[in-house]
Parts: sequence; C-alpha cells; structure tokens
Amino acid sequence: MSHKLRPESLMMTHGYKPELSEGAVKPPIFQTSTFVFQTAEEGKAFFEVAYGLREKGQDENLGLIYSRLNNPNLEILEDRLCLWDKSDDCAVFESGMSAISSVLLEFLKPGDLMLYSTPTYGGTDHFIHDLLVKINVTALPIRPDHTKKDMIKMIEKSGKADRLALIYLETPANPTNDLFDIGRCAKVAKHFNKKYKDKKVHVAVDNTYMGPLWSHPLTLGADIVLYSATKYIGGHSDLIAGAVLGSKEVIGRIKVLRTFLGNMVGPHTAWLLLRSLETLKVRMEAQMKNAQAVANFIKYHPKVKRVHYLGCIPQGTKEYKLYKKQYSSPGAMVSFEIKGGEKASFKFLNALSLIKLAVSLGSTESLAQHPASMTHIGVSDEDKKAFGITSSLIRLSIGVEHADDIIWDIQQALEKV
Repeated sequence: MSHKLRPESLMMTHGYKPELSEGAVKPPIFQTSTFVFQTAEEGKAFFEVAYGLREKGQDENLGLIYSRLNNPNLEILEDRLCLWDKSDDCAVFESGMSAISSVLLEFLKPGDLMLYSTPTYGGTDHFIHDLLVKINVTALPIRPDHTKKDMIKMIEKSGKADRLALIYLETPANPTNDLFDIGRCAKVAKHFNKKYKDKKVHVAVDNTYMGPLWSHPLTLGADIVLYSATKYIGGHSDLIAGAVLGSKEVIGRIKVLRTFLGNMVGPHTAWLLLRSLETLKVRMEAQMKNAQAVANFIKYHPKVKRVHYLGCIPQGTKEYKLYKKQYSSPGAMVSFEIKGGEKASFKFLNALSLIKLAVSLGSTESLAQHPASMTHIGVSDEDKKAFGITSSLIRLSIGVEHADDIIWDIQQALEKV
C-alpha cells in the first residue's frame, strides 16, 4: 500500500543511505576537503557538470569532487530543504546575507532595474543602497498598498522598463510585519516578460520571517525563495547559514556563482542544520502558540499603543484576506509600539529578565530588540518614519519557553516603564 510521507517525517531519513556510511543511523560529518575519483574519465565528467559546461544526464549522478563544490552533508541538507518548499533544487550558503547578495549579484547587472519591498532587513537595505548603486543598478521601493497598475506605472516612468530584472520581496516585512502580495508582483513580472521577451524578470521572496513551514512562495508565483537559515531552520542560535530555493535552472545559475564566490556552507554547519530540521515543525508550532498568547496579552496593555502581529489583523480587511491566502499561521514574530518613545523602549528592554536583549530571531530562546537603533539603524530617518520603524517600536522573537513565563517577563518589564 502506497503512502506519501510528510516533510516532517522525511526530515529523519530523506537523501541519506546508511549503508554508505557504515550503517550509521545519522549522517556522519564528512570533514574532508576532497574526494577520490574512480577514473580520470569520471573526474572529467563531474567537472563538466559542476562548471556548467553541460547539463547532467537523466540518470547521471553528480559525483563528489571538492567540498567547495559539493559535500554529502550539504547535498542531503539541500535535498531535505526542497521538501518543505516543494522546489526542484536548493543552494545553501554560509550566511543569510551570502544567500541574499548572491541572488542579487546573479540576477542584476549594471544598468538593470529592480523593485524591492520596504521596509526590508537592514543588511539587505544597505546592500541595495550601498553596493548595488555602485554597479549602476536602479532600485525602486514599493509599499504594500501599491497596486499592479501602480507598479507598472512606476516601472514605465523610470525609463528602464526594458531593464527590469528582479522584483525582490520580504514578506512579512522585518520588523513591521507588513504584508506584500506575492501573486500581484508575479503578475507584474509576467506583464514585462510578455512585453520584453528577450529578458526574464524573476520574483524573489525572503521568507525568513515565516520559515519553510508557514508559507511557500514558490506555489504563489515566486521564482526564488530565500532564508536566513540561521533563524528558524537552524533555530538554536549556534550557527550562521542561508538558503535559496527554486527551479533547476535558477538554482543552477546560483550554484555556479557560489562555486566561484566560495560561500557555501561547511560540512559541520550542514550537519547541525540537518539536526535542526528534525525538530523544525515541533519548534515552530510551539513558538507560534506562545506568540499568539503574547500578542493577546500585550494588545490590551495600557502602555502599548499598537501590536504588529498577523494574528491581530482584523477580519474582513484586504490585509486579512492576503494573510489567509499566503500563510498557514500567524507566525512567532511580534512587534509592538510602546508609549513613551526610545526612553520607554530602553527601560522596557533593560528590565527584561527571561527574554534576552539580542538581535536575530527564530531561535528556541525568546529575544527582544529595538529596530530603530539596532538592526535598522542604517535606514534613513525619513524612511524609518514612512515605514513605521519608530523609536517606540520593539521587536520580539518568541521562543519555546512556557508562555506564562514569557508573559510574566513582559508584564514585569512594562511595569517598570
């Protein structure tokens, strides 16, 4: 009797053959720099595929060459990540910014035009405004309320409609939880793909905030999905990594660039990520349940002006309809505005006991930070105001501690404000 196993079940075994590793139930760490070829002809064939000189044959396996190109830990990890996002292929990097910068460098050339959602992660924002401008890439910011018509008009008005190459989204947005319509942006890309048939416009989505569990952008019209795998995928604040997923053609291009940038993840980090994938679903579900309890507590607190959480979006609104279309959960990221500006924010953060004052997110421990003066300090004051990254905004990443203990800590810290 046939039965299709779910991703959380396959995370234990998929892509690994114990008989090739002395019967070990878990993949060992393949801590080696190079691999032996059986014949010179085999080595030549492996290199032809690795360097993109020819396509891999239908029944051909890309053999192991050198750990900058491939490694058993890396390959098993990439195979397993594909299951969550229903993707053809995956490339894992040594950091989230390695993944982001590699995608931007591969799909944007001097003179090109890109659309990008705002706000976005501070590192991405800096890369767009500091590095891409130096190679003559024009970047147009979009907001959640921009319609398809608005975006097409912006692109045409730029005078570079024929050079549109990438639409880059981060949704939900960091740190405000703003939602961008992936399907709408895919329609904009399709419009220009039809108009300028010699140039393909790709849609890339940073899905870090929802992890591979609660949203699947490739099924919503995106061509590329990115993660800071440091966050939910790693989930223990003990590694740095990034991941990109998409079609064979898209990831093939990215892997060739990765080969020569040399920014793939190492075998030990890949092994740690394989460990983390086994508990991804149970961790994220626990974090989401805790976040719902936290949001329900702080939204009624007299010292809180506003809560930014998907679970607090009013039903019947356009935003709620988009939330239900794109996500299967409200997630575990909660931002809120405290009354009293930066002074009150700092008093609250300094009074926390259980929750740690640190950047990053998606880990087993709860974390709190002040975006305006920390992760998004490089964003201009004008943009901070426009995006709602105020001095009153606090971002919480909810962990797996007991919900009552997290709420106790928030309550006692608010009392000190």
